[in-house]
Amino acid sequence: QQMSQHAANGLPGRVKLLNVDNMNPNVKRVEYAVRGAIVQRAVQIEKELKEGVKKPFDEVIKANIGDAHAMGQKPITFLRQVLALCAYPELLEDDKFPADAKQRARRILEACGGHSIGAYSSSQGIDCIRQDVARYIEKRDGGIPSNPDNIYLATGASDAIVTMLKMLVCGEGRDRTGVMISIPQYPLYSAALADLAAVQISYYLDEDKCWSLDVAELKRAVDAARQHCNPRVLCIINPGNPTGQVQSRQCIEDVIRFAKDERLFLMADEVYQDNVYAEGCKFHSFKRVLFEMGPEYSTAVEMASFHSTSKCYMGECGFRGGYMEVINMDPEVKAQLTKLVSVRLCPPVPGQALLDLVVNPPQPDEPSYHQFTKERATVLATLAEKARLTEQIFNTVPGITCNPVQGAMYTFPRIALPQKAIDKATEEGLSPDMLYCMRLLEEEGICLVPGSGFGQREGTFHFRMTILPPTEKLKIVLQKIREFHVRFTQEFS
Repeated sequence: QQMSQHAANGLPGRVKLLNVDNMNPNVKRVEYAVRGAIVQRAVQIEKELKEGVKKPFDEVIKANIGDAHAMGQKPITFLRQVLALCAYPELLEDDKFPADAKQRARRILEACGGHSIGAYSSSQGIDCIRQDVARYIEKRDGGIPSNPDNIYLATGASDAIVTMLKMLVCGEGRDRTGVMISIPQYPLYSAALADLAAVQISYYLDEDKCWSLDVAELKRAVDAARQHCNPRVLCIINPGNPTGQVQSRQCIEDVIRFAKDERLFLMADEVYQDNVYAEGCKFHSFKRVLFEMGPEYSTAVEMASFHSTSKCYMGECGFRGGYMEVINMDPEVKAQLTKLVSVRLCPPVPGQALLDLVVNPPQPDEPSYHQFTKERATVLATLAEKARLTEQIFNTVPGITCNPVQGAMYTFPRIALPQKAIDKATEEGLSPDMLYCMRLLEEEGICLVPGSGFGQREGTFHFRMTILPPTEKLKIVLQKIREFHVRFTQEFS
């Protein structure tokens, strides 16, 4: 009794069976900056504020993660109406709900075991939803066929991305699979590669050309990597996260040619496909460009592309809805993929239902159409306005340079830091941009992620900030960062 009492209080008992020395070493190598040390400190500060500790600010503004609803974005009415009906079918008798919302809910419920979204679905996802996804892709891509059998519904895009990487990683030593990821990158990729003990091959985006991707840089990276691993995969995020660039059609063609020549499997992360703001920028799906380049490419390049309910105008992160489409996959490998996803039973059914509404929104002849299109347009117009505002204000600050936010929901400005600040950070064992972001959090209550969490060119410093706070709050955030930057620079010069 006494022994267990002691152990429960964390007093020295016997050494734990599972300890930091004998746990999976790959897990220890995983880092995920958007929820890392700085965010943990932000949560602590929020607690302190609640307990009445005096701070120079009265709330913490978290601009660290693309979590739209947490930042005050309103859910789209139609999406929530249908989900409410699915969750509580008694509401189908209620005349507060429009007829088209009821019709969608009935269709989804009919596809569920026991007519309940509490039932497991098939592992690849509900059939009629996969058919809707395939139709959506066909329409988006100007009629290029999409086969529902190539659609896998997933727990957000993240889950599908990790599953796909798991399928692709093999070999030992110099034959270990190498995966090409952009720097700066979204840390899901580096984390997944660490977890799978794959080799990360970094290729750098060109900050001076608005974070564009250059095939010569891809070639440099792949040639260097061939000395120590077997490069098999090329990951692309378009529109970009954390950099917000939108790739031109020409660039996508070049990337596809490169993938074919170098025999690389393409992974196209396209979760921000509706988030395009800049004049002259347009979203081109990798699949459409691949097929428009003709059979020499469309029959040869193997690819998976990803989409999610968490971004765009929906911002429904918590439902964990997403899909992937696989193209030109070996049928035997596809059978193995289906087996692998079946081990996890199925993606969350409410997330699948939500995805169905995203790929099959209200049509012009339906009662919800007007409100739906208005709400959708408002969200996207507000984001476009915030993208312009962010770039504009940051570029008035001496020592901050900010590329146009062409798409997605982030900005990745470059910050000039005085040598004394760099020395101070080194002394404290921090990266200089981590010191900067920690100080910003302590002094202004603003939570950003240092650029070092995403990767950046040696000797440059950045931070990533979401453009999601409400416009008035965003103006305050930008103003506070501006004042802080001036103060920080003076203190260390």
